[in-house]
Amino acid sequence: MNNGNKQRTLKTFLYYISYAGLGLSIGVFGPSLLRLANNTGTTIAQVSTMFFFHSLGYMFGSVIGGRGYDRFAGHPIMSVMLVCMAITLAVTPLISVLWLLILVMLLLGVAQGALDVGGNALLLWTYGSKVGPYMNGLHLFFGIGAFIAPVLVAQSIRTLDNLNLAFWGIAALMLVPAVGLLFMRSPSQAAETNDPVNSGGRSNVLLLIMVAAFLMFYIGMEHAITGWISTYATTSNLLNEISAAYTTSLFWGAFTLGRVLSIPIAMKLRPSQVLTIDLLGCFAGVLVLLLWPGSVTALQISLAVTGFFAAALFPTIITFAENRMPLSGKQTSMFFVGASIGGMFFPWLIGQCYAGVGPRMVPITIAASASSLILLFIVLIKKYPGKASE
Repeated sequence: MNNGNKQRTLKTFLYYISYAGLGLSIGVFGPSLLRLANNTGTTIAQVSTMFFFHSLGYMFGSVIGGRGYDRFAGHPIMSVMLVCMAITLAVTPLISVLWLLILVMLLLGVAQGALDVGGNALLLWTYGSKVGPYMNGLHLFFGIGAFIAPVLVAQSIRTLDNLNLAFWGIAALMLVPAVGLLFMRSPSQAAETNDPVNSGGRSNVLLLIMVAAFLMFYIGMEHAITGWISTYATTSNLLNEISAAYTTSLFWGAFTLGRVLSIPIAMKLRPSQVLTIDLLGCFAGVLVLLLWPGSVTALQISLAVTGFFAAALFPTIITFAENRMPLSGKQTSMFFVGASIGGMFFPWLIGQCYAGVGPRMVPITIAASASSLILLFIVLIKKYPGKASE
């Protein structure tokens, strides 16, 4: 292996570790929701506003980050964002007032959004048209982090009866890639394109909007599951607090397995084929939860099936778009703006309706998001079918 390949491999590894940290920092909040409400002396509806402001920050971070990566070296930006994430996570379990928790969530979201755009854009620029399996690998590490996070929460509650161990451990991990990236040369956007199917400006804008909308519904579905399924299981008297946290890990465990298998699959199938299979699988899993809301077994089956088939949706839709148009950091950030809107709106909606509608608001929201994904993909694939060799 020559020096250039070694440098690229090490950069990729640091991106992956950063993304594992991102998964940890997102996956830790769903199982922590009731504890954070207790810490701040608020109701579920009140503390759930943190989801709104967290995603608002994520959206701002995505926009700012997209422009930043196009203009400046990417690795220093990612390092700063990782340090910011470490600080905000470290103070979160110590906060006792809601407004301060919301402010910290806003700042955390900004850092996460900028990091998310950076990981995807820099990996695209590193591997170009061969990015498919590497992109799935990047998102696999997100899944690994998100899978471990609820386990850390459960263990922290069981051993210390607080959230400190989980949040401080995750914060410490962020510092590893933050330091490592400072010593690596940042990749830049490649001048060549991938011969996009539609090179016209208006067509490209429409494709960006449609992919952003797809990610809005996808992240809305994912955050509704990971942000609320633990609370759903607890308030529905299906599971206790610790068991509910482990159940959230069931989703992330299946999600991680799905991302492992998605890497070789990405080498065999076209993105449109992968998306078709995964969307149908997701809908089947969501349907189980919707039809049998009072069954622990149905809950576990639903989480496992939905998590497995949802795993490749995010990286594959980005690859789908990248095969049809060249993507800059600014354009990539549009996808994360859409994702942020979904993460901002759907969990907030559940929180505001939870008291009136009850726990069933969770499966209803998840099912509506999954249905919207399928309808949007049908329109997307008809408008942008791509080439047979896609």
